[in-house]
Amino acid sequence: MFEKVLIAEDHESANISVQKTLKDLGIENVRHVYYCDDALTWLRNAFRNDQPYDLLITDLFFEEDYQKQQLLGGKELIKAIKKEQPQLKVIVFSAEGRSANIESLFKELSIDGYVRKARNDAQTLRQAIHAVYKGHRYISPDLRQAIKEKNSYEFTSFDITIISLLAQGMRQKDIPLHLQQNHIKPSGLSSIEKRLNLMKEVLGFTKNEQLVAYCKDMDII
Repeated sequence: MFEKVLIAEDHESANISVQKTLKDLGIENVRHVYYCDDALTWLRNAFRNDQPYDLLITDLFFEEDYQKQQLLGGKELIKAIKKEQPQLKVIVFSAEGRSANIESLFKELSIDGYVRKARNDAQTLRQAIHAVYKGHRYISPDLRQAIKEKNSYEFTSFDITIISLLAQGMRQKDIPLHLQQNHIKPSGLSSIEKRLNLMKEVLGFTKNEQLVAYCKDMDII
């Protein structure tokens, strides 16, 4: 089991909960901080002293207060420390539930686990720690199912075309003319709206911008 863990969490109740979970697992060497800058300093100093941390557990969102910070959130913290210590195991413990954003953390920042703050999250966090320690990736079961459903959606060539046009900055109302000029059918505005609404409904988005961002993250466009 992990021997040395750093917790970066600005909410005291969540911080204490994570500490208790680690203690229940028999992990005694635990440091907890409330700011990402402090977390990065502790991680760097420990590594410099040949006593590196085995695991970082961090939230994504940190509230601003009177102490000005260079790193404003967990994503920035992970990005900074992974450049210096790519072998460090990282579990994100956050309320973020959008699967596209979570998938990008695995893809872009090479995190090892993601646990969503929700009912029974202490138990889920224990499962995540065990899985990551054994070298596996871990995603909360509810999120795993949502991601599976999203990845099962089959984008048609028409879907990809209209999403690509939106990504290029074209307004939705201008897409029909472009399709007509390029002999792409259907080209009616109602058909475009129906496809976009269907994709957003299946993928759990409310805005076209979210859909475009997801497709970029997943290399669909």
